[in-house]
Amino acid sequence: MKNDLDELQQVAQAAAAQGQRVDLYAGIHKGLRALMADTLLAVGRMDCDDALELAQTTQRVMELLDFCRSHLAHENNFIHPALEARAPGASGVIAHEHAEHEREIRLLGDMCSALLQCAPEDRARAAATLYARLSLFVSHNYEHMYIEETAHNAVLWARYTDAELIDIHNALVASIPPQEMMFAVRWMVPWINPAQRAAMLGDMQAHAPAPAFEAALELVRPHLREQEWAKLMKSLGL
Repeated sequence: MKNDLDELQQVAQAAAAQGQRVDLYAGIHKGLRALMADTLLAVGRMDCDDALELAQTTQRVMELLDFCRSHLAHENNFIHPALEARAPGASGVIAHEHAEHEREIRLLGDMCSALLQCAPEDRARAAATLYARLSLFVSHNYEHMYIEETAHNAVLWARYTDAELIDIHNALVASIPPQEMMFAVRWMVPWINPAQRAAMLGDMQAHAPAPAFEAALELVRPHLREQEWAKLMKSLGL
């Protein structure tokens, strides 16, 4: 597997060698990695004998699962059709993994429900099982996202211009409900680099309604270090 992944990395680097290309995966995948890691850590440290903490933590898992389900749908509906339109069969392996991830999402949701309903003496065992299964889901997704960022990007960059990729991105973003978009902003913006952060919020500043842009800034402010916030304000001219 390592040799295959190294080869994919080389392919992607070669495809982008002529300059920085539009990357449909970069920002959202950073956000997903952060959200998955944070949720997994929360489950690992959870006091399952504390009813409030148990409810709050399982709710966080359900929020992660809902977001992952939506993310799969966005890729299935926008990116995979773009791949298939110009490179038939290119999305086949990842599409199969998406179906597997959907089954895992349902299973993890059922495990959360069972944990909330089980007898107090059984909670520790059920929580440990949920943690182990969630850790597998996270690890599978980390590798899955790497394949998309290398193999899929290589195909997209070879067959689409940046302007066409931006059109795909804009159509995808336009399909996202406001509440989901704000959740995505909360997890993406703190964990992307300053240049990506400035580009994303600069686009919002230019095109989103002012109240939505201001709400996004308010949402991410507590999750940025002072230096990061200062850099962002300077890049936005604020």
